[in-house]
Amino acid sequence: MMVRKQVGAMAWSIAQVARMSGVTSRTLRYYDEIGLLTPAWVGGNGCRHYEEDQLLRLQQILVLRVFGLGLAEIKEIVDRHTDPVAALREHHRRLLGERDRLDAVARVVARTITELQENEGKGDMPKISRPENLFEGFDGARYGAEARERWPGHWERAGQQELLDTATPQEIDRMGREATAGMIRMAKLMATGTPADDPVVLTELDVHYRQMTRFWKPTAAEYAYFGQMQVDDERFRANYERIAEGLAAYMRDAMAAYAHARLS
Repeated sequence: MMVRKQVGAMAWSIAQVARMSGVTSRTLRYYDEIGLLTPAWVGGNGCRHYEEDQLLRLQQILVLRVFGLGLAEIKEIVDRHTDPVAALREHHRRLLGERDRLDAVARVVARTITELQENEGKGDMPKISRPENLFEGFDGARYGAEARERWPGHWERAGQQELLDTATPQEIDRMGREATAGMIRMAKLMATGTPADDPVVLTELDVHYRQMTRFWKPTAAEYAYFGQMQVDDERFRANYERIAEGLAAYMRDAMAAYAHARLS
């Protein structure tokens, strides 16, 4: 579709935008096809051209990609924010929050490395002085937040928002530690070759499901879908892969088996 060029407006070709942003021309064309980033105008030779407004929108898209959001969610967000300054302020706040969270996780990892090195070769002495410290900085409430976004009606009916609003930071932290400890137990089952539908695995997922129901009580289909999200969503997958490679897929298969066996 031909878009009329604005007289006097500064414009950049799709190749120039690709070089500036690191986003390939093919991806930019795809963004145009799905209505995420429409060029300012298209030349007679079919070449797309972008002006300042489109560059600012592309910056928003790339910022939101940092959070691991899907393109449909990103489109909804950038369409909603018509004021680029207000939008960037909101994104900046989110980036600072994510930076603080990652800094906290990095400190935990650095402390664990130090303890392991200091206690190496000391026989049967514990290598970690306080095991609960292994799980600081991991946000177990992310599961609830993601569920709230995808199934808001179900979430609100079950009252999960009230639970999150009244939970203390200590309770949220404890739930995060419990979730991470469960991931470690699942990793051990995976490492021993236990099939994802083994009764031992399903028993472990009883704990996982009970933890999840503090925020949201999913149906069988929703629980299985949430398992697929462990693989599809970059944030969730990274949490699992940080524990053990392949754990996200193993958890997905186990949750699908659990949904069929115990929730259907």
